[in-house]
Amino acid sequence: MSPAHELELGRLGRLRRSLEASGCGGGLFYDPINIRYATGTSNMQVYSLHNACRYVFVPLVGDVVLFEFKGCEHLSVGHPAVDQIRPAVSWYDFITGSRTPEFARRWAEEISSLLDGRDLAVDRLDPLGADELRSANIRLHDGQRIANSARMIKTPAEVDAVRRAVDACDEAIGEMRAGLRPGLTEQQVWSELHRANIARGGEWLETRLLTAGKRTNPWYQECSDNMIHDGDLVAFDTDLIGVGGYSVDISRTWVAGDRCPTPNQQRLYEAAHEQLAHNVDLFVPGASFAEIAHAAHLPEPEIHSVTNAAVAHGIGLCNEYPLILNRDHFAESGYDGEVQEGMVLCVEALAAPPGGSESVKLEEQILVTASGPELLSSQPLGLSLAQTVR
Repeated sequence: MSPAHELELGRLGRLRRSLEASGCGGGLFYDPINIRYATGTSNMQVYSLHNACRYVFVPLVGDVVLFEFKGCEHLSVGHPAVDQIRPAVSWYDFITGSRTPEFARRWAEEISSLLDGRDLAVDRLDPLGADELRSANIRLHDGQRIANSARMIKTPAEVDAVRRAVDACDEAIGEMRAGLRPGLTEQQVWSELHRANIARGGEWLETRLLTAGKRTNPWYQECSDNMIHDGDLVAFDTDLIGVGGYSVDISRTWVAGDRCPTPNQQRLYEAAHEQLAHNVDLFVPGASFAEIAHAAHLPEPEIHSVTNAAVAHGIGLCNEYPLILNRDHFAESGYDGEVQEGMVLCVEALAAPPGGSESVKLEEQILVTASGPELLSSQPLGLSLAQTVR
């Protein structure tokens, strides 16, 4: 079996086991990330995030039926996890207008004819479609939760795919760093990450998190036409969908130009680095999310920002379950669970004085192994080339 076939069939097997554990007869998936997980196919990923134009039916046993955007059926030929390809019956207002109820009814009749059993997992569905399926006595379940359960643990073939994506992202970050110089705007620097990602077969960036100077604090400001000056901190979060469709989410902060870090910049960096190093080591098989939340290191109050609530989050084809919040937020919004071997997670760190003018953002992507966490990125840490460390 080829590596590509092993990857796609392994993911489908995990999804089917998750569906079986939920008591569903099958799953209907519209989220393009879930479609890709189930089938290995990709088509108009960003467009289909906001237009319900393609979907897949996954039964416990029998044919996986991919409903492809009309005229694009040829794009999905040759994927071993796909048994049938049919044209999608779309019924969103843009294309069906006043006839939307008619097309929704036609769609529901086809789905009902495929379902062996009365329970169906669905990840996203407009009210009209849900009403039509319920009218056919089909009980609906939360398909996103079922998909998350499958995607949480990576197969060996997935781990190989994640490594390839991270390696390519590391190279793209290196090119962005080589092009960073005072006088460019944040957007000009950020565009280099886009270019380098796409040149290697990557796909898109999910956020616009690259800022410089005073715009690094508070964190989560979006990339702009702000000019980068000599000595400015430049902080970024990759948040990209890379090679093979796998996401890479790491953060670094650099000093622009040839200046040495200021004492304040160095202090912020050391605080973020301490937080990151301590928290990475918490991710061992069997550790609970609650234990991690309460054991996680936080910067001192004068440089700890409430904008960063996460200790870590899962990642695969995108950011995914779980989200582990720090102790400041865990009681109100967190949930428990257990770290397991085969998880891939991103561990976050942020040193950002409330009301201050600079911050340092760091993030590492890790694989949980039987012996503990493994760092996946080789991209060095450090504010300047002279002080890079791992």
